[in-house]
Amino acid sequence: MTFTRKTFDPSATGPLTGIRVLDLSRLMAGNMLSLQLADFGADVIKIEAPAGDPLRDWKDDGHSLFWKTYGRNKRSVALNLRHAAAMEALWALVDGADVFIENYRPGTLEQMGLAPEALLARNPDLIIVRISGFGQTGPYAQFPGFGTIIEGMSGFADRTGFPDREPVLPPLALADMIAGIYGASATTMALYARQNGRARGQVIDLSLLEPMFSVLGPEAAIHAVTGKIKQRVGSASNTASPRNVYRCADGKYLALSGSTPAVARRIFEIIGRPDMNSDPRFATNSDRVKHRSLVDEAVGAWFAARDSVEALAIMRESGATVGPIYNIADAMADRHFGEREIIVDVEDAEFGTLPMHDIVPHMSATPGVWRRAAPDIGEHTREVLAEAGLDDAAIDGAMVP
Repeated sequence: MTFTRKTFDPSATGPLTGIRVLDLSRLMAGNMLSLQLADFGADVIKIEAPAGDPLRDWKDDGHSLFWKTYGRNKRSVALNLRHAAAMEALWALVDGADVFIENYRPGTLEQMGLAPEALLARNPDLIIVRISGFGQTGPYAQFPGFGTIIEGMSGFADRTGFPDREPVLPPLALADMIAGIYGASATTMALYARQNGRARGQVIDLSLLEPMFSVLGPEAAIHAVTGKIKQRVGSASNTASPRNVYRCADGKYLALSGSTPAVARRIFEIIGRPDMNSDPRFATNSDRVKHRSLVDEAVGAWFAARDSVEALAIMRESGATVGPIYNIADAMADRHFGEREIIVDVEDAEFGTLPMHDIVPHMSATPGVWRRAAPDIGEHTREVLAEAGLDDAAIDGAMVP
């Protein structure tokens, strides 16, 4: 599959052009947040320790591919904030910033002399995003809160996996990703409020826990009303049936969802079981969920008798909601991923081009922009500090490791 090639243009502008972001965060949530802003034109300046953001050390076969993806469209300034000259340089950057992102343990920013009150006194229009595992307040505020812990405590892991096995954590930084997207949304809302005179600067208290808990939907209400705790059901669903992953005769899997009555009835017709549409055990969605094992037995037998290509074609032609289970190689070979530019080839100094996800979402009038590759540690230190008004002597002092 050949993907659209994206060429960097440092002069390209997007809807957030003119917004300057100081990103002092490390690892995923903050980088995900600032990536959303950077992809749409914000000038995101990564403030890194001289050793760099630890995300750079998440390597595959020795390559920092996480950093290449989540560091794109950003500039890097390396400062050792233990030195007074570096702190003075940071304050100069604060003067011209619109957004300040950090993910230190609660209280650390205050110990550094960078409490929100001090930042807002210096720059009253600053939007300060404070990312932490459990929030800035509450009995767990001081606990370290990596995404793994949050995915467990939020209730997410308890709902993932099969009932006769252990809870399953996601194999990626899901809590961080969700928090980053929430954070980007909150930041743009704060910028909009500031622009329209509804507020000046403010503090966004962004935990990993609350966004992760929110994606569980109405489970708290369900428990309060029914007294029940939903159990793990593998790839099935507690709320819809038929819905599962089914194995075909060639060993490949297809995902099927009959979440609406019309689609469920259509599926029973396709598999040659129209009798199920008149059976009171399957009359409503609640009935089908209650008798989920019988539904899966009937649907699973149909898939097991056919190879995946045939089964997929029959289901799609009949209007069922179905799709293959892809690995990354399958996705990269699918022409829809290419034509929709879900994956694009981005110019890269090391590899020539490097495939990665395109800027999301597509916007007709103010699309995202490809301006620069992920920077080396401190690549833009002198450039950015000069823009902030520091002279050569002050810059040299701030750049001491």
